[in-house]
Order: sequence, then structure tokens, then C-alpha cells
Amino acid sequence: MPDGLLSVVLKREHHEIDSAIAAFIEKLDGGCVQPEPLSAALEALRRHIYLEETLLFPPLREAGMLMPIFVMMREHGELWRTIGALTDLIVDRPDSEQLRDTCHRRLGQLEQHNSKEEPIIYPHADSDLPAQVSAELARFIETGCIPDGWACQQACQ
Repeated sequence: MPDGLLSVVLKREHHEIDSAIAAFIEKLDGGCVQPEPLSAALEALRRHIYLEETLLFPPLREAGMLMPIFVMMREHGELWRTIGALTDLIVDRPDSEQLRDTCHRRLGQLEQHNSKEEPIIYPHADSDLPAQVSAELARFIETGCIPDGWACQQACQ
């Protein structure tokens, strides 16, 4: 992987998504509603959740990280539902206050989630994954796409 450790790349994805949502809110506060950057950030988040749930979490769960992975999966479900709410708001062209409030809620969820996932889960991405899984994760980060219609495991919980 060109950027080094998987944990570094995964953290960077978190920060890029957070920054894109914050930038959307800033423009919204300035009276500009441009849904495309928010839609791109939400799609990046969906992709990030996909790579965690399908590539990263299964081998870590098998290695004994049952409870931390359970918590992350539950939170992914909450995040997924908020992504859906934001997507609906973008399509429905709501008042900017409702969109802003939902974006702020989304950022709060991400902050809580990332503050656990980064120090607890991500170090294991660097040290505990089989080489084949690490390589597959690196390839997906570079070129992977989320399959059409995929939803996180806890999306409907």
C-alpha cells in the first residue's frame, strides 16, 4: 500500500468524509445548497462501511474481537439510517435548517463512532490481518466499488 499502514488510510477516509460534510454545512450556512458534494461524501461513507463490514471486520471477529466489532456494526446501522435520511432530504429539497440539523447529527454520530473505531479496531488492521486480507483491503481502497443494492448488516435494525 503506497501510503503505508491500513490504519492510516482508513483514518484518512474518516477525516475526508467528515471534512466534506462540514464543508457542505459551511456552504449551506452561507445560503448555498449544493447537494453534489454531500452526495459524494455519503457515497464515500457507504463505501467505507462496506469495506469494513465485508473485508476488515470478518477476520478481526474470527480473531476474537467479537464485542468491539458488534458495537461497530450496530453503529454502522445507525449511520446507514442517517445516510438514508440525508439522501431523502437532498432529493426532497427541504428547508436548509432540517438539512443542516441532520448533517450535524451525522457528524456527531461519526465523531463518536470514529473515536472508538480508530484506536480500538484500526491498530488490528495493521497487525492482525492475514497478508491476503491486507492486500485485498488495499486493492479495494484503491479501486473498489460498493455493489449495487448492498446495505450494511444492521441497516434495518
